[in-house]
Amino acid sequence: MFRFSLLCALALSLSLNLSSAFKWMGKIKLPQLQDMKAQRDAQKRFGDKKVVVITGTSSGLGRAATKALLGTGEYHVIGAVRDLDKMEIIAEMEGFDSSNFTPMECDLQSFSSVRNFVEGLKEYLSGRKLDRLVCNAAVYQPTLDYAKWTPDGFEQQLQTNYLSHFLMISLLLDTMRGAQDPRCIMIGSVTGNDNTVGGGGVWPRADLKNLEGLRLGGKRPLSMIDGYNFNGAKAYKDTKLALMMLANTLHSKYNKATGISFSSMYPGCIAASPLFREKRPWFRKYFPVFMKYITGGFVGEDEAGQRLMQAVHDPKCSKSGVYWGWNGGARVGRGMESLEKDGQIIGAGGAGGGWDSVFENEQSDKVLDIEKAVELFKLSTQVTGAEWPDPKGYKSPCPTLRLVDLMTAVVEQKEEMERMKNPPRPVGEEAEREEQTEDKEEETAAPEPVSPRREQPVPSEPVRRRKPSFSPPPLNLPFPLPPVRVPAFG
Repeated sequence: MFRFSLLCALALSLSLNLSSAFKWMGKIKLPQLQDMKAQRDAQKRFGDKKVVVITGTSSGLGRAATKALLGTGEYHVIGAVRDLDKMEIIAEMEGFDSSNFTPMECDLQSFSSVRNFVEGLKEYLSGRKLDRLVCNAAVYQPTLDYAKWTPDGFEQQLQTNYLSHFLMISLLLDTMRGAQDPRCIMIGSVTGNDNTVGGGGVWPRADLKNLEGLRLGGKRPLSMIDGYNFNGAKAYKDTKLALMMLANTLHSKYNKATGISFSSMYPGCIAASPLFREKRPWFRKYFPVFMKYITGGFVGEDEAGQRLMQAVHDPKCSKSGVYWGWNGGARVGRGMESLEKDGQIIGAGGAGGGWDSVFENEQSDKVLDIEKAVELFKLSTQVTGAEWPDPKGYKSPCPTLRLVDLMTAVVEQKEEMERMKNPPRPVGEEAEREEQTEDKEEETAAPEPVSPRREQPVPSEPVRRRKPSFSPPPLNLPFPLPPVRVPAFG
């Protein structure tokens, strides 16, 4: 590659001039020994496996998806977790291959912890690109009558489920750009999509209203995105709605510029998940039974993990700007009649169907509210301190195209200067009207008065002026002074 760059520089010097060629050669970066060593370390550590970061791999969906991905033998999974000791025990119980699974500490209730995680991740990658990022971790506190706060001053569900993932994506965007088929996947929810079963029919509904809570800073005592009083169930649903809107916004802003696919997915209702650990005991006991035998919307952790693994792995799930769903066995109606009909609710995400049941689920009007999504992105950037790159500033990750871009930039600069010598002028009828206007102005313009010329006499010989001699003023002194001769200037 370096030799090719030098040959291109030589060709450029022959076609243009030496100064332009040397300027172009100055942009060529020589390979550093440190970079070469880092690349060897990354190759030794990861081989040809894709690198995936999943938040919340110690339980529930994240744990099941990690197990499924490691089972393919094609991935190195990095688990971003709050409790490393717990994660190591889970990894040993599940039989995770330690050579392909790396737990790293990341407390989503702290922005500084998120930043430290990203720094450690980049160091661990050693220049290797990140292939997948799965924003999975979440807390659900539906029974609380009061808000719990993070050390940063935000309501726990808001920061854990949404804001910290928002910050993490902004910090890892450049690390993902240039990877082969990079994907960023948000775990949405039927509760955040109010045009599907479970989202529009179960109170309280997700609704960000005018984002007044974030507009006022989002910190204590403000606990909700909409700025109103705290409701634990609604706070969770609002964060899922915000994540799904974020996936669409990032798709619009960065998909074409970076090649990263941004999508959201709903794996189905994991009724037995630890996510419901803060529900009342009777709910935890009977809700899985209700979902499994009455609605048919029940999905086990293993099947949900397979669905998330499909979103990460399946080539047809690489499409960006999509909300993925699965057509399982959710039934229409209630009771024995619905069991006999064996009807299905599209997008309910019930068990069964396999990989062939995946489809692009319809998104609600709230999720597709572009103006509100843009404002949500802006306010979230402010409260998290995230820094997003300008999508127009990205260039192709292909080294050959970058080289061609540098070469053509020099040529185009010279041609553009030549092209812009003459300023733009109107053409056609507009040009004719302008010429006629100029002619009329010249005809009607009054001639400027000419002042009479005064003839100056020309001396026959140059006049020589004598330079005055210097003589001091008289002094009135009581005693006489000797005469002093002062030389004249000349």
